[in-house]
Amino acid sequence: MAIDQLPDGRWKVDVEPVKGKRFRKTFKTKGEAQRFEATCRTKCIETPSWSPKPKDKRRLSELCDRYHDLHGHTLADAARLKQILAKLAKDLGDPVAVTFTGNAYCETRRIQLDSGVKGKTLNNRLGYLKAVFNELHRLGEIDYPNPLINVRPLRLQERPLSFLSVPQINEVLAALDARDTTPGIGLVARVCLATGARWGEAQALTPERVKNGAVTFANTKSRRTRTIPISEALEKQLQTYFKQNGLFSNCMVTFSRVLETTSIKLPEGQATHVLRHTFASHFVMRGGNILTLQKILGHSSLTMTMRYAHLSPDHLQDALSLNPLADK
Repeated sequence: MAIDQLPDGRWKVDVEPVKGKRFRKTFKTKGEAQRFEATCRTKCIETPSWSPKPKDKRRLSELCDRYHDLHGHTLADAARLKQILAKLAKDLGDPVAVTFTGNAYCETRRIQLDSGVKGKTLNNRLGYLKAVFNELHRLGEIDYPNPLINVRPLRLQERPLSFLSVPQINEVLAALDARDTTPGIGLVARVCLATGARWGEAQALTPERVKNGAVTFANTKSRRTRTIPISEALEKQLQTYFKQNGLFSNCMVTFSRVLETTSIKLPEGQATHVLRHTFASHFVMRGGNILTLQKILGHSSLTMTMRYAHLSPDHLQDALSLNPLADK
């Protein structure tokens, strides 16, 4: 017989649909065994080269490594992402990926949230892990759906973006200029304030990307280059610096340390990014167009740029004239 019951109650299939092709597999129920036998016979008749796929026993960490090899290595900050995924797989107990469930993820997330891990961090991790399953499924590396497809990110209290006032800008620039050991740090900050660039983008500028009254950022988060006009004075400062000192050094950590010596207190995690927020906030407060701002900042989605819309001089001004107490 092709199907026999074992002493432990399971059912073993031993079938040879065509000469030389023999398939063996054990199932919990007789129905599953019969379906497997029928599938083997049918498939071998239709496609003689067919063979049942072995069960995918790879663990979550192995899928994360495979994701990195197939796709993750092409992303910005690929090395850091690989480390995050490796730690995430370890925190989740590194289960066999095909058995991993959304509920198992949510249970671990609750423990991490209770232990003090920030909600934004957990939402980022969820996005990374969803991307692993989605991309591997798209590439045909796995044949089962994303187990996290129904897991929603945590709803977080939106925090207002911090930005510097003009007096605070002057205080920061003065403190940076006084840092003799890092001569270019004040200039990097000025590029961020004048263009809305991220610190890493400004810090990576080269002489070839400063010309014709503009700077071109090529190492952007979106991998797209963008060119932003700058003043003649700032262009001359940059060209002079490059001639005298060469490229900028990595001074992001130094900026954070200098900021701590000033009277300015920022929410945790902002540091150099406050310069980008400052540019965007002042741009909108002075009447700048939100669509223009999107292009300057390089946002792929207008939703990101709309965070600054409330700073517009006429934003929601109708609330003053159209509220029910306006005529009283």
